[in-house]
This record gives sequence, C-alpha cells and structure tokens, in this order.
Amino acid sequence: MQYLEAILLMLGGVGALLIGMAMLSGNMRKIANTKLEEMFNKTTNNRLIGFGIGLGTTAIVQSSSITTVMVVGLVNAGVLTLLQATAIIMGANVGTTVTAQIASLQAFDFVIFAMLFAFIGAFMTLLAKKDRTKVIGNVLAGLGVVFIALHLLSSSMDAFKDSPEITNLLTSLSNPLLLLLIGAAITAIFQSSSAITAIIISMSIAGMTIGGGGNAPLYIILGTNIGTTVTAMLSSIGANTNARRASLIHLLFNVFGSAIFFIILLALPGFKDDFLGIAFTKEATQIAMFHTLFNLTCSFLFLPFAKVFVKISERLIPDKEGLEVKNVVLDERLLQTPSIAIHQLKKETTVMAENAMDCLRSGFHSFINKDVTGKETIQTKIRNTNRINKQITSYLVKLSGENLRFNEKLEVSALYHTVNDLERIGDLADNLTKYTDTYVYEKLHFTDVAVEDLKHMFEVIENLFIAMLDAFNSPSYEKLELVDELEDKVDELRRTIIESHIARLEEGVCSPDSSPVLINLVSNLERAADHMNFIAHAKS
Repeated sequence: MQYLEAILLMLGGVGALLIGMAMLSGNMRKIANTKLEEMFNKTTNNRLIGFGIGLGTTAIVQSSSITTVMVVGLVNAGVLTLLQATAIIMGANVGTTVTAQIASLQAFDFVIFAMLFAFIGAFMTLLAKKDRTKVIGNVLAGLGVVFIALHLLSSSMDAFKDSPEITNLLTSLSNPLLLLLIGAAITAIFQSSSAITAIIISMSIAGMTIGGGGNAPLYIILGTNIGTTVTAMLSSIGANTNARRASLIHLLFNVFGSAIFFIILLALPGFKDDFLGIAFTKEATQIAMFHTLFNLTCSFLFLPFAKVFVKISERLIPDKEGLEVKNVVLDERLLQTPSIAIHQLKKETTVMAENAMDCLRSGFHSFINKDVTGKETIQTKIRNTNRINKQITSYLVKLSGENLRFNEKLEVSALYHTVNDLERIGDLADNLTKYTDTYVYEKLHFTDVAVEDLKHMFEVIENLFIAMLDAFNSPSYEKLELVDELEDKVDELRRTIIESHIARLEEGVCSPDSSPVLINLVSNLERAADHMNFIAHAKS
C-alpha cells in the first residue's frame, strides 16, 4: 500500500509539474508576446544573434520544444532560412536548461517557501482587474505549482529509496547505452526533457542511486536531449521540405552532441564526482549544471558549423524534382504565439491587398484601352483574391479560439473587417469588366476630356492605396490624415466628373447612352476608395 501511494504521489507530481510548466510557459508568452515578435523580426544571418534569439525565447517560454515547433512553422512559412533556424535551435537548447536549474533548487531548504507563489499568484488572478496583473499572477501560480510538483516528486522518492527491490533495480541499470535509450524513450513519451530531468534530480535529492552512482544519471540526461526532438519531428509532418530539414537539424544537433559527451563520459568514469563534484557539492546541482554544460558546449562547438548542418539536412532530405516549393505563410504552428501569427496575417493581408488592387487596376486599364480580351485574366485574379480571403478568414477563426490579449482581439477584429473590404475591392473589378463590355460592344463614345478625368481619378486612387497600405502596416495620425485627404479628393473628383459630363450632354458633345456606364464607373471607383479608407481606419 505504501508503494501504491508513492506511485500515485509520483504520478501526481509529474502531472502537476507538466501543468505548472504549461501555466508558466503560456503566461510568460503572453507577457512577452510582442517581445517575441520583435526578436524574430530582428533575425538575421548572424549566427550569434540567432543563437541569442533562441536562448532568450526559450528562457521566456520555458520549453525548447515550443521554440523549435515555432521555428519549424516560421521556416515552413518562408520567414526563416535554414541557417537562421539552425542558430535559433542551438540557442533554444541552452535556454531550456533554466528549468533544470529551477528543479535543482529543491535541494535547498528555502524552496518550501517558493510554494507560496501558487497562493499569491492565485489571489492575484482572482482579485486583479487588469489583464496584465492576472497574467503575472498566473506566472507566479505556475511557478508555485512547479515547486509543489517538485516537492511531491521528492516525497514520493522517499518511499522508493527504502525498497530493496527498487534500489537493486536502479543499481542494475548501469549500462550507459541502456540509460541513454531510457532517457530518450521516456522523454519522447512525455514530450518534455525538463520534466524527466526534474524527476532525475528529485531522485538524486532523495538519495536514490542510479546505476550504482558515477556518471549513470548523466547518461539519462543525454538521452532526454535526444528524446525532446520528437516534438519537432512530429510537428514537421506535412510541412514543406525546409521545415522538415529544420526538425532534422534539431535531431542531428542533439544526437551528435550526445554522442560526443557519451564518449567523454565513457573515457572519464569519474566525470561527475571528480569534475562537477569539485565545484558543486549537491548532486542535484551537479546534474543541472551538466545539463547546462552539455548544451552550452555543443552550441559553441557546432555554431561555427551551422552551414554544415544545413548541407547535411539538404542531402538527407533533397528537394523533390518537378514539385514547386510553396511557402505557407499562415502556418498553424504559429497559433501558439498570437503576436507572430498576427504579424504573418498582416503580411498575407498585404498580399491580398496587392492582389485586389491589381484586379481593380487591370479592370480600369481594360476599360480605358477598350480591351475585352483580358476579362478571363481579371476573373482569375479575382478568384485568387477570394481564395486568399478564405485562407485568411479560416486562420482568423482558429486564432480567435486562442487565449488572446485585449489588443490582440482588436487586431483580429480589424483584420476580419479588412479582408472583407479587400474582397469588395476585388469584386468591384468584375463590375469594371462589364462596363468595358458595354463600352465596346455598344460602341459608346467618351470624349478625351472624360477619359483624362477618369485617368486622373484613378491616379489619386493609386496614391490612396499606397497611403492605405502604409497606414495599415504602421498606423499614425499623420498617415490617416493623408488617407482621408486622398479619399475626399476621390469623392470630389466623382462629383466633378459627373457634373462635367452633364454639362457636355447639355452642349450635345456627349451621347446620353454613355451616361449609365460613366456614372456607374466613377461610383464604383469611389466605392473602392471608401473601402480603402475603411481599411486604414480599421483599428482606430
């Protein structure tokens, strides 16, 4: 019965640890959401900068798996190159060692007080009115739950250490390769190297000796570094070639590093006691420090050879001949980080805007040139715009289901309205093709003055579109003022063109048959300008 209680206590501790880490990770991401976007926007081919971004991101979100999955998504979206991804992945491996350092703190007596974070955080969440304060409360609560979980794990180990059967079993696990495979397998199942490392540290604090002591627990730590790559490998299924290469690089990096340290540990049986033991007296700290030392050493060893890893991945996963490599900007892996997902949505919305404007431009030029042959091409462009609209809307629906902050909800709402307005602009181009048909097949006539007026009106709309995109991507009061001025000018030109046409009708210069086409044409152009104005003001 005693062992059953200990097993249940251990399982509860593992569950609490995973929940605590998820709370900590999720809420830290909320706090640092915009910072994460800024960091990834600064990504360059400088490997040290990429390494720092990976380290910083993982230290924030407390999970190398989350960072690596995010990187796979960004590579799949064409945002990151393989070289950039390689440096970030190496940095992520170092960033994840923070969790092991937290776990090693349970070897010190003051950690019992850290459990109060759960109480303090819970009350902050319950009583706070501001969203940011609630998120900070959840971070503290998550940290407190992690320490509670570590305490539960340590308590469960106390019962096991007195069992001769369990002691003998652990002592018999002395084969280095078997220990490495055990670490890899268990981590692959739990999909958290941090959780398995925390369990190994808890066992050491309880005095449970694996493999008779020595380097035995370190072999398991090496195995966890291999097992943690499973998450990224699974994430890359169905992704493009480069995304699968990124996950393979993560695997190669950890396997090569583990192989090097595996040989070192075999050559130096007293590595833990003779080297780590000199600097750190507590075994828990020794294990945590080895985890950090392993990832730091491998990163600085392999970082200069990042291009080599890229070439190996390209050899192992070659491009498929005859298949076009497509970049999927709206990758669902990025939904875990809403700020980056919104950034990608804006990029795709910009593409849709340019498509919609191209439809309108083609429709207008066909009218001016009396060209009915381009109708099918324009229809294809309109269908392409509508296709992008469906993709963006579908992604927005999924993003809306995430736990968004207030300003992110506003961004999502604005994007919903924006894509609808852009679709309307594309649809207006279809009307222009119909006016072109009427213009040509009914042999209507427009004076040179009328044509020049129309060209001038469309020139203003072109300027309005540029101003709208500028305001959409980086809004400011001055940019919105320019949009309003240009939209007012389009309205004024519509009135002027119609009044001038009426005057020419009275003079007998223009034919009444052309009136419906001209009036409808300028009205449609004005409507397009209105939609551009709506887009610019969507977030205001």
